[in-house]
Amino acid sequence: MDTVVSLVFIDNYDELTQGMEEIQPLMDAVISRKLNAMGQKAGGIIKKFERDKYIFLFSTEKLDYFKETNFDILKEIRKLDMGNKIPITLSMGIGWSGATLAQNMEYARTAIDLALGRGGDQAVIKDADSYQFFGGTVKSVSINTRVRARVKAYALGEMIEEAGSVMIMGHRNADLDCLGAAVGVHAIVRSFGKPCHIVLDSIPSNIKLLCERLPEYKEFSENTFITSQRGMKLRYGNVLLIITDCHRPSMLECSELLQKADKIVVFDHHRKSTEYIKGAVLTYHEPYASSTCEIVTEMLPYFKTDVKLEPVVADALLSGITLDTKNFAFKTGAKTFDAAAYLIKNGADSIRVRMLFQNDIKSYNAKSEAVNSAERYRDSMAIAVCPSDGENPLITAAQAADDLLNISGVAASFVLCHHEETVHISARSLGDVNVQMILEKLGGGGHQTVAGTQLTGFTLEEAETALKKVLDEFLS
Repeated sequence: MDTVVSLVFIDNYDELTQGMEEIQPLMDAVISRKLNAMGQKAGGIIKKFERDKYIFLFSTEKLDYFKETNFDILKEIRKLDMGNKIPITLSMGIGWSGATLAQNMEYARTAIDLALGRGGDQAVIKDADSYQFFGGTVKSVSINTRVRARVKAYALGEMIEEAGSVMIMGHRNADLDCLGAAVGVHAIVRSFGKPCHIVLDSIPSNIKLLCERLPEYKEFSENTFITSQRGMKLRYGNVLLIITDCHRPSMLECSELLQKADKIVVFDHHRKSTEYIKGAVLTYHEPYASSTCEIVTEMLPYFKTDVKLEPVVADALLSGITLDTKNFAFKTGAKTFDAAAYLIKNGADSIRVRMLFQNDIKSYNAKSEAVNSAERYRDSMAIAVCPSDGENPLITAAQAADDLLNISGVAASFVLCHHEETVHISARSLGDVNVQMILEKLGGGGHQTVAGTQLTGFTLEEAETALKKVLDEFLS
């Protein structure tokens, strides 16, 4: 009999028990009873090894049972009500098919890291070749403690001090969150007096206005932005590479730079994918955060160099938060407003930030055309096609997807755009539909309410057919 190894973590134990110490013993007892009942049904063994962590062993024959029931334990735990203001959620990382029990344990550790990196409230099964995902329907809950930000800031400061030089890189087709976070990290690095470059091969129209303003920043020079080709030729010793707003090598501006770097740091807020940067010495990956700019802003007060923000840097960070929260409407928690307040206190101006989002008339007309072309699918879905002849059709498609949510009865929107031999799909939802899980089936990713994917070699018609097929599977 082969043995499956599963790690079971309560996602939000500290937040649940904060200020409710009197119910903690009851909550522990109820959760343990539910998990023990699950263990008995599966004929397995479940043992608690920390206050919010369990290990669960059972035979591979019972794995199909859990799949068929869609891991009902997730729903049972979520329904528990003991006066808690936020739902109790748990995550499961399951490893099987390894050559040894130790290898199954390693698979389980990888799976639980992935489950937590995708926002929790889900089960992830890993074998030697693939992953399977179950659950993940609840919005991730912001963790209010500042301890983690302080610890990460201290670790980053130590690495910057040891580095000979620093390079900062984000994803291809950079947006304001990617560039804003990079500019914020650049300010941190320059406060340590270290040479620093931002790798950027092209300037899409959505960041053009910010790039034009950056020379106002006194630490900014003509040498700050470099191409990936030039980055590969730099001969600095002890290079620290900091990745912003991305954790997938295939999405980076230049994945080859990962091999050139002596140390790698990753800052990101997207739900974790099965493809991720391996070997990073520091990873600050928080799917609960509104944006990477929020993560960077959160660390700013904790550097011993006392980072001083120029107004344009504060604007850049605030623009990233504004972009990814859709004007503070989505994924916005108390920490998001705290970060925005900190930036405004340090020179950011909401009017200047608003001006960074201005569109030309052609892009505005293209967005209107996309919205007008939308069709309703399965009642609550809106699917539209965006013209591809504008200056930056991908940004226009994303904006059109946002606008479609304003239509009554639309729970999720999908806008397709053909650009450079690839069909791009931008997806948005109001929270009831997990668009990340939908587009993940088409090779994409993102968040529960904001996601995207790219389909190379597809026509618009083929891409729309593939999308509708995935929607049919998801809704049924």
